[in-house]
Amino acid sequence: MGERRSWIPMEDGVRLAASLFLPDEARAGGKVPVVLEALPYRKDDATASYRPEYERLCGEYGYAVARVDLRGTGSSEGVAVDEYPASEQADLCQVIGWLASQPWSTGAVGMYGTSYSGFNSLQVAAERPPALKAVIAIYASDDRYTDDVHYTGGAVKLLDLVDYPLYMVALNALPPVPEIAGPGWRDRWRERVEGLEPWLLRWLEEQVDGPYWRQGSLRPGYERIACPTMLVAGWADGYRNATFRVLERLEAPARLLFGPWSHMATDTSLPGPRIDLVPEMVRWWDRWLRGDRNGVDEGPPVTVFVRHPTRPAPDLDEHLGVWRDEPAWPPARATTRTLRLDGAATGPGATTGPGATGP
Repeated sequence: MGERRSWIPMEDGVRLAASLFLPDEARAGGKVPVVLEALPYRKDDATASYRPEYERLCGEYGYAVARVDLRGTGSSEGVAVDEYPASEQADLCQVIGWLASQPWSTGAVGMYGTSYSGFNSLQVAAERPPALKAVIAIYASDDRYTDDVHYTGGAVKLLDLVDYPLYMVALNALPPVPEIAGPGWRDRWRERVEGLEPWLLRWLEEQVDGPYWRQGSLRPGYERIACPTMLVAGWADGYRNATFRVLERLEAPARLLFGPWSHMATDTSLPGPRIDLVPEMVRWWDRWLRGDRNGVDEGPPVTVFVRHPTRPAPDLDEHLGVWRDEPAWPPARATTRTLRLDGAATGPGATTGPGATGP
């Protein structure tokens, strides 16, 4: 296994910085499938600790892995103008085409990631680049307005707006890594800083849903995704509602793994129980990038952790419960019950009348 740094050229002349992890087979002249993750979180320093996962996908399972800094972030050229702009999806379609055309690539590319890179995996899948054969979206959303870090029910989501946008201003103002960018790194840094505008300013101008928020949102056009899609979600994560919507409406082959997790890696999350997600992802990649008939698309499409009552704790280690496979979502046995503000309940088995309570 080896790692190499490459520049991926865009059609407007901007170059995106990529780290490529190539298995021995690819280095020896063979061809392997490729898995892509694209983030604005600086692959070479701020998130360099993610490397062990790429090494496992490459060294243990024989996939080439490409990690790319988005335009204007990390060591890539250009300016990061906003979160999930149309230009980002266009860039990533070009990246996928470039990866598919490399001499060590079979031409089959998968895309995956957590949070931001889960979002853009769904966004790029909706663009249908020919070489993209499957995606895995972890803790991701289908709707930037209702289910992200901006607004909730039309109200400013203040907790997230204090944290995330300030973090991104600082991150996007950092220079490219000099040893990667080369002698002109200071000029590129100046261009980046002079062109930097806090994303938050635009978000506050767009306080109602509309075309701005539909850009980058899969909802309501779920039929745009044609490639097999695996979703990973957590009960303690903020994007859990979106996951069920996506699963119900996708027309492409889909799988959902829904655990007890928060917005953390599934092998370290509090609360647990925790799992190693890499083998689960590899089964999906093997089926759709290698064509292995491993049954991942033939069994129940939903694996969900059903929580049992557990004594609360600020640092709860594990939530009690059981894992359950479901043949469809929502389950056929599911019912809907509406609880009214006056205490009455409606729905199957409900007791109605003043002051009545549900079953």
